[in-house]
Amino acid sequence: MKSKLRDFILGELIYCEDPARFGDDEDLLEAGLDSLGIMRLIMFAEREFNITLPDTEVEPDSVRSLNALTHWIESHRS
Repeated sequence: MKSKLRDFILGELIYCEDPARFGDDEDLLEAGLDSLGIMRLIMFAEREFNITLPDTEVEPDSVRSLNALTHWIESHRS
């Protein structure tokens, strides 16, 4: 799951000169993830992992890093 999220984020949402150096705890918001990117990321995760992520739970801390995002998504998998 984490590698699919990483590939999507670095391939579609955030420019990174050296993706290998982009850590799991890197701050996605500071790296350039904006509100439109967050919505695209949520739609990708819902489609890719067949889950529903409630709009009421979308908070900066939920998408702050790849680790935080993975944890949030895993908490909604059945």
